[in-house]
Amino acid sequence: MKSLKTLGKTSANLIQTLYDQGRALFAIDDVVKITGLDYFSAGRLISELKKRKIIASFKRGKHIIIPQELGTVEKYIGNWFIAAREVVNSPNYYIVFYSAMDFWGMVTHPINKIFVATPKRQIVPQEMKGRLRFVFVSKKFIFGIKEEWVIKQDKVRISNIEKTILDALFHPEHCGGITEIATGIFLVKEKIDFQKLLRYIKKYNKNVIAKRLGYILEILELGNKQILNELKKYVKQRYDLFDPTLPTKKGAKNNWRLIDNISPEQIKKNIDY
Repeated sequence: MKSLKTLGKTSANLIQTLYDQGRALFAIDDVVKITGLDYFSAGRLISELKKRKIIASFKRGKHIIIPQELGTVEKYIGNWFIAAREVVNSPNYYIVFYSAMDFWGMVTHPINKIFVATPKRQIVPQEMKGRLRFVFVSKKFIFGIKEEWVIKQDKVRISNIEKTILDALFHPEHCGGITEIATGIFLVKEKIDFQKLLRYIKKYNKNVIAKRLGYILEILELGNKQILNELKKYVKQRYDLFDPTLPTKKGAKNNWRLIDNISPEQIKKNIDY
């Protein structure tokens, strides 16, 4: 941690201790406890660290460490789940899309942005721009959520595997597109509760999600005939793009009434199927 070398002993110990504890957020009480300073001196230390852009304030009484060179994004990202929880304006929030996929082991590369679904529209605090993304969702789509441990001391609300898959298929633009989602499904195939998926599909009531899911399961030879037949009930007259993140082009059409703007072969190649 090269940046700690430029700090005084007390400041360096504070930042190092907070980092070791996996805490991006802290209050003046934490500074007093860690450093042994009185409240007045702790307040002065906080002010000095703000001036040096080592920390920032984003909520009354709460401060956040600015990552800079403090470890890798992969090590730091769990703290940002907690930071996101602290600034979101609704208790019905949940970690969603790419971030939830990352939590469940559905991605093969680091994700350095936190996606948070919330039923109340909200602007990202200046100090967290570029790292945090709020996505508005209707309350009727907030289900399949559970509190999960992201650090030793704290939990956040995250969509379970099945809800994560369906959210991703509804908004592939927040998850790297269909190839990334298909890869994620393949990586957690042994953990998926397919009956729960069907229940959630019915609750979501979006035909395009069922069609994309069915086609991916068919390509990857996952699920069974009963699962696929249930999903085919959602196939109506309308055609939809398989991957809305890719350009619209004349592609093959399949029995899921999806336009193949990305081929099954490309999906299989991406996961070395």
